[in-house]
Amino acid sequence: MVTQPAKLVGIGILTVVIAGLMMVSAPRIVTAQGAGEPTVVGLWQKIDENTGQPVGWFLFVDQGEVYQGAIAKLFLRPSDPPNPVCSNCRDDRKNAPLLGISLIRNMKRNGLAYDSGNILDPRDGNIYNAVMTLSPDGQTLTVRGYLGIALFGRDEIWHRLPNSAVKELDPVVVARYMPGAVRNKGAVTSAPHPEKTAKQPSAVQIH
Repeated sequence: MVTQPAKLVGIGILTVVIAGLMMVSAPRIVTAQGAGEPTVVGLWQKIDENTGQPVGWFLFVDQGEVYQGAIAKLFLRPSDPPNPVCSNCRDDRKNAPLLGISLIRNMKRNGLAYDSGNILDPRDGNIYNAVMTLSPDGQTLTVRGYLGIALFGRDEIWHRLPNSAVKELDPVVVARYMPGAVRNKGAVTSAPHPEKTAKQPSAVQIH
């Protein structure tokens, strides 16, 4: 006959085993729930806080393991040169045209958060660490560049543009970052790319 203390010990062991199995399974459940979350892929607009006017458009593409953001449209001031270049850049972007330049690189996704990447300041060529956070509805993006730790950075809020805005992009930007896109009666639509690999940018899909 099994004594009462022995029964209690047996129940305790069974409880520990069940709890351990639940802990092992938990990450899989979280991953499955996050599968339907929006991503940063698409077009975004930055607004000047003082004037309320657009500063620039930015196009994010999925490169397989990382995400990249490029300057997709410039809003030049009368005093700006017509075709500005990154004359202060010190890497492969040296003297590259600002239109289409790779501004944000190597961002890794973790749900609605993106980290481990960097952002270029085309004014002085400096490169900063970067983190980004996407709103649950996928309509706003908080971008933070920083040196050292993220606490000392500064947030910028970008807003997602509608899919119809893609047709306003320069053909150079479309050809470079949307190799699977084609122009049809003034609109840009996604189309299969026969030579597309996991490392190539994917066509824009607005979420």
